[in-house]
Amino acid sequence: MRILIVDDERRIADTSALILQGQGYETAAAYDGDSGLARCREFHPDLVLTDVVMPGMSGIEMAIAIRQEFPGCAILLISGQAATADMLESARQEGHRFELLAKPVHPTTLLQRVAQILKDSDSLTATS
Repeated sequence: MRILIVDDERRIADTSALILQGQGYETAAAYDGDSGLARCREFHPDLVLTDVVMPGMSGIEMAIAIRQEFPGCAILLISGQAATADMLESARQEGHRFELLAKPVHPTTLLQRVAQILKDSDSLTATS
């Protein structure tokens, strides 16, 4: 399974990629929304794990674009900022629903959520 991690904090993106690689996932990292979207087009991930608040394109804007272009790609948002709630509510009002993990994310929690999301999305693909 391929996972793209997008976070403007390079250390978080790179560390998350290493943790996920240690569990056998193929990973790639990007450091802003625009490059994350471009990387998604090249890498074709099964899951995108993205920060919400980033300079330029937000993680939510990127997630909406990814959903439109790659409807089968699962998305998990992460954020440590209070402003995220307003951004998520705005997206919900437009019909977009995303799961959110609060930063800091413990590696065990990250691995459990990723495994569950990929299992759920794989089940949906198998029944479609």
